[in-house]
Amino acid sequence: MKPYVRPMRGWWNRDPYFRAYMVREATALGVLVYAAILAWGLVRLAQGEAAWNGFVAALRSPIALLLHLLLLACFVVHAKTWFEIMPKTMPPLLAGGRRVAAAAITRAGFAAALLATAVVLALAW
Repeated sequence: MKPYVRPMRGWWNRDPYFRAYMVREATALGVLVYAAILAWGLVRLAQGEAAWNGFVAALRSPIALLLHLLLLACFVVHAKTWFEIMPKTMPPLLAGGRRVAAAAITRAGFAAALLATAVVLALAW
């Protein structure tokens, strides 16, 4: 008698929860790509002004701009899902003896991200 082998092909596509999980995990690849771009920028900066100027010129190409728009979409989805899952993964948060609502934790995460973005944009300006 042969042992039962559970079919694994397309397992993530059978349930909307698993589909959302895979999308959330896939957006982490966009974060990885952007981290690699930033690291490459640091390498080019360390190589001197000519290398840095070439890096900046490459970032101004239409393909690079499209890539950055795609990466921005990945970041937005990744942040959204991260903040939505945050109340489920952290220990119960108590304020005034009562448990803080999951929606309040998610909104606080979004607010902190928006505040940090505003500070970075202000510093860059």
